[in-house]
Amino acid sequence: MNTLNDLHKISSSFSNTEKMPVLFLGHGSPMNAIEENEFVAGFRNLAKTLPEPNAILCISAHWFTNGTKVTAMEMPRTIHDFGGFPQALFDVQYPAKGSPELAVETTKLLLPTEVELDEHWGLDHGAWSVIKHLYTDAHVPVIQLSIDYTKPGKYHFELAQKLSVLRTKGVLIIGSGNIVHNLRLVDFQNFHRDDYGYDWAIEARATINDYLLDGDFQPLIDFEKQSKAFQLAIPTPDHYLPLIYTLALKGKTEELSLFNDKLLAGSLSMTSVKIL
Repeated sequence: MNTLNDLHKISSSFSNTEKMPVLFLGHGSPMNAIEENEFVAGFRNLAKTLPEPNAILCISAHWFTNGTKVTAMEMPRTIHDFGGFPQALFDVQYPAKGSPELAVETTKLLLPTEVELDEHWGLDHGAWSVIKHLYTDAHVPVIQLSIDYTKPGKYHFELAQKLSVLRTKGVLIIGSGNIVHNLRLVDFQNFHRDDYGYDWAIEARATINDYLLDGDFQPLIDFEKQSKAFQLAIPTPDHYLPLIYTLALKGKTEELSLFNDKLLAGSLSMTSVKIL
């Protein structure tokens, strides 16, 4: 199969564009959807630098599945996949359209991996709580690609590379999670303390940031083989693997920059990445 030709035949609605950026967004608490803080301001400032996309493909930490799926409905529902928060957060709706066309294109690009067209999921808070700050009026169609929890980092890196052609079709690809994410060790008493992290979190962030800025991605792909600080920062891979999807799409001459690069509550980071 000639992927470029096949993609062109499948859809004429996604015209050729200049290469779109790729993002990893540290989404943090669902409350970032309705609060005003420096991280939300970071997302809004980012939005001012982005070209207008034809659609968004989001890989969220909160759709962790056996196998890979992609949302294919016309109107994805807003999923409130959390508990214990104010009613105002549950009242939020993000009525972006889906894109069945883009979903089908995505399944073709990822062959021979079988990707299921999903009609049931929607947009979870890993997607809508940050995308709403980039495109407040929800005018850009959004689809989600799930993360296969049975596969290692190398698999996800290689799978994501197959999506690169979408960047020249006006598709903004976003990974959404948190690089340092250990909820069991969150220090709620110091939740609002500025850039506060445990020693291991400070070490993990510094080491990971160095790898990111140096373009040395192999240790990040092999995260399970790294130091004790890595293991504490990434006790489960769900919030970390969206970063791997983002890194896989970096071109050799493209720049990687960091923003919202702060630790939170001892054991979380809001570090976000832009590639272009």
